[in-house]
Amino acid sequence: MDCDFLIIGGGIAGISAAARLSALGSVVVLEGEDSLAHHASGRSAALFEPRYGAPAVVGLSLASEAYFRTAEGILSPRGLMIVAKADEQAAFEVDLAAMEFTRISVAEARDVVPILNPDSVAFAGLADHAWDIDTDRLIQGFAREARARGAQILTKAKVTGIVKDGAGWRVSSPAGEWAAGMIINAAGAWVDLVAEMAGIRPLGFQPMRRSMARIPAPGGLDVSRWPMVFGAAEGWYAKPDAGALIVSPAEEHPMDPHDAWADDMVLAEGLARYEEMVTEPVTRVISNWAGLRTFSPDRVLVIGPDQADPTFFWLGGQGGYGFQSCPAASQLVADLINGCTPALEAGLVAALSPTRFG
Repeated sequence: MDCDFLIIGGGIAGISAAARLSALGSVVVLEGEDSLAHHASGRSAALFEPRYGAPAVVGLSLASEAYFRTAEGILSPRGLMIVAKADEQAAFEVDLAAMEFTRISVAEARDVVPILNPDSVAFAGLADHAWDIDTDRLIQGFAREARARGAQILTKAKVTGIVKDGAGWRVSSPAGEWAAGMIINAAGAWVDLVAEMAGIRPLGFQPMRRSMARIPAPGGLDVSRWPMVFGAAEGWYAKPDAGALIVSPAEEHPMDPHDAWADDMVLAEGLARYEEMVTEPVTRVISNWAGLRTFSPDRVLVIGPDQADPTFFWLGGQGGYGFQSCPAASQLVADLINGCTPALEAGLVAALSPTRFG
């Protein structure tokens, strides 16, 4: 046996799991791209807002907060604002309650983000419980932890074949063939395809494209202290990034797994929704890109052994919540595989289990 645990996927899910599992046995991580975190993990909005998502996602994110608080240099203050037009009040009220914003006046909102248009912004809310995540530092920290315990993390190692025999799993890739006692399927948008390759019933994951554009700081202003700004019902968002703004249409378009790119028309529509709420027009786009946020059928992460074969372990459906939930998610992986009582409460563990899909 070459390793106890073979992890397919070198995004934040796979690398954080590698760090935890390296304390329990030998680990190999296979990542098909030239570098770690190439796909969804490398194209994240990089925000820790633990009240964002379905209840089970919120529970997992809140359980991750202690890790972020004690990890040096991972979080930095950002804050979050929501703005809405007069005809978006119903959606605004839902978001205000769900994400625990404080209602503020439009004038107060403009004191924080001076480009907001008082002729179109009718409602605003502000929260300070949102922080930027240094995603590269987080990934590299988990990778160092795994490697320090002997884990092998291989890039350019796309999985080409998976076979189960009496001795366990045999996984083929350009980096070689590996015999493993357990597979951890952390393959992001390809999670169902990996399952099919292994002869495991897929669970119905759906990759969804989300596009982003980087634009110059509006009006040449210093945007570094601005919060991330959402439109009602997440119709768009804007976030300061390295002296510029990232603006997203926040779309969810079903896609097949692939190396995603932005759709020009969707991006233009999103930029128009953003421009409607501000006084400074978009004069140029510095760059654009897209990522695939992959969801399970109920939009909650799937963490646990497959019902038919417990040596095939699901770690998928991060759906844009991968970074903010990874400390608790990876600890749950280790707890379940080690046979320990999970640190998470039983109802949350059940809500994340693949057994919920029958």
